[in-house]
Amino acid sequence: MNKAIKLLMLFVVLALLAAACGGDDDSSDTTAAPAETTAAPAETTAAPAETTAAPAETTAAPAEGVSCDEPITVGVITDLTGALAIYGSHINRGVPIGFAYATGGEVQTGAEQTYKVDNCEIRVVFKDDQSNAELSATAARELVEVEGAEIIIGSVSSGVTATLQEIARENNVILIAAPAAATDLTGKTFDPNTFRTSRSNYQDGMAICDQFVNNDGFKTFVQIAPDYSFGYGGAEAYEDACTFFGGEFLAETVFAPADTTDFTSYMTPLADSGADAFLVTWAGGGFVPLLQSAIDLSVINDTTVLGSPFVDNVVMPAFFGNAVGTTSVILYHYGAPSNAANDYLIANQAAVGGTTPDLFDADGMNAAIMVVEALTSTGGAADADSLKAAMEGLSFEGPKGLVEIRAEDHMAIQDMYVVTLTGFDDAGPLYENVATVRPEPPCLLEGEFTSRCGSLPVGSLGG
Repeated sequence: MNKAIKLLMLFVVLALLAAACGGDDDSSDTTAAPAETTAAPAETTAAPAETTAAPAETTAAPAEGVSCDEPITVGVITDLTGALAIYGSHINRGVPIGFAYATGGEVQTGAEQTYKVDNCEIRVVFKDDQSNAELSATAARELVEVEGAEIIIGSVSSGVTATLQEIARENNVILIAAPAAATDLTGKTFDPNTFRTSRSNYQDGMAICDQFVNNDGFKTFVQIAPDYSFGYGGAEAYEDACTFFGGEFLAETVFAPADTTDFTSYMTPLADSGADAFLVTWAGGGFVPLLQSAIDLSVINDTTVLGSPFVDNVVMPAFFGNAVGTTSVILYHYGAPSNAANDYLIANQAAVGGTTPDLFDADGMNAAIMVVEALTSTGGAADADSLKAAMEGLSFEGPKGLVEIRAEDHMAIQDMYVVTLTGFDDAGPLYENVATVRPEPPCLLEGEFTSRCGSLPVGSLGG
């Protein structure tokens, strides 16, 4: 049995220990992929620990010239006690660290926090949505209508975040998507009030396919994805990117309902394809029978492997414990960037029980830095029109280095990393840095917003 098969069998055995997880899609109650990784995350029902560490000395000078008559309220909606709390905890701790760093204050804890920029107070209110669209909508309306929030940061599930996008539009407030990665948020469902600090799954596709085709030597592919918006976006990203870099798909993409438990009929068209790699856009309980069916029907075999990006620190030892030496893409690992913001993030995380920053901590920190940078630009004005003018084209330094908010479609252009897994220690996976990549997707706006693309390439990478 080769290494790929052993790895996949380990996936199946371990995943049997985890319950389904995911988020609500914007069009149905099906399960959405958590932060759009290709591996099924372990379930957690415990609320994440809050940081109590005093901040390391900040290298960012407090902003000047900012004033406001009333405190500006920022609402943060994330999963703290639901199936995706494993990821919500990253945002829950990353956002306070970001506000402390950007304002020169101290990292705070709790459901309500206060930071100050010059003569303006920023009030930050946290809400738990359990990755449930209905709970998220209720939390957002409470934040806007009761708490007076002018900016919302969230959430983990892309489907839930699509709901927040609608509420932000209806109430003319700003939404910063973090860490939701669905391309549609800055593509098909674009709204001028929505920005992102998270990467999109199109950026994932570009980074991963470049690595697969040009470095790993995978030239031919087949893939399966869930039959709803996230699945369509992920599959399209892989098709566009892998083809652009010189790969070829040997069969039509297979779409299966998100609640599928028997994948036999869906795997049959892909059986014995002879492809180099089997790409899976999936998460949740269905991942177990999906992989087992892929093995049983020889979709995965001695010549066809599963291609996957690296995931979070908690899941990595379980899913990649016997794959040391593998090289792949990761959207953030604390050992990759070298800058003051990342040092600050590491110092604050290390002070809390020896923890290290995880996959989406940088997204949370970047969202907070973006808020402070935008308010600095407006002088404290927090109305949607002023903030949109400030955020379009905004660039700032965060733990991943320079983040550029593309004015045309509000895509967050940022670094991602190619790393080799070298082992594990008590803090999690250890990586050797191979390369830093910075995918710049085409403009994917549609309909009335297409004209916003301007001189950017429009549509797929292939034109």
